[in-house]
Amino acid sequence: MIDNAAAGSPTSHAPSPTGAFLGDPAVQEQWDRRYAEREQLWSGQPNGALVAEVAGLTPGRVLDVGCGEGADAIWLASHGWDVTAVEVSAVALERATRHGRDAGVTVRWVHAELTEAAFAPASFDLVSAQYPALLRTSDAAAERALLAAVAPGGVLLFVHHAGMDTHPQHDGGFDPADFVWPAMMAALFDDDWVVEVDEQRPRVAPVGGAGAHHVDDVVLRARRLR
Repeated sequence: MIDNAAAGSPTSHAPSPTGAFLGDPAVQEQWDRRYAEREQLWSGQPNGALVAEVAGLTPGRVLDVGCGEGADAIWLASHGWDVTAVEVSAVALERATRHGRDAGVTVRWVHAELTEAAFAPASFDLVSAQYPALLRTSDAAAERALLAAVAPGGVLLFVHHAGMDTHPQHDGGFDPADFVWPAMMAALFDDDWVVEVDEQRPRVAPVGGAGAHHVDDVVLRARRLR
């Protein structure tokens, strides 16, 4: 891991969690409804692929994309990382903020869509996207925002449920074609990137929480060279 990230705060242009949401209100409303259905949607434990892949990295500045109720962000902060966590759901972010306070860690909680958050370019040593619900667009805006956030020498870690990208459209309206999958990220790497891990493996799943039924992960980890 590096210590020469871009000068200045990585959130110098980012909103505070108490400010107005930056993004599509319909997207926030959709996720607020989902989180409001349960007092706790996720397990409260960090994702296994994150723990495994971060084990050999020196802590630095990290962006947690789609932080949900905050388990990954809190784990990272407790292991010495300088954490910025972005989330679209106000319900989830309120829980994450509370959990972080209870854990006694400091995290910058940002209420925004990734593509609207306007993080300073090349300012994070690690960008972690664990099972993200990033909407696909014709200009690959979400994918390019992930790539742009990584500092030279830094790492992008993108993890998703294996096989979901080939599922048919769900009766509830979920269409895999609407979202960004690891292969789409990998297709954008150029000579400035080296892929360190690109594999399917058994998921180390926390007990309980939504998504616990998924058994395999696709893990994509790439380092930005310059």
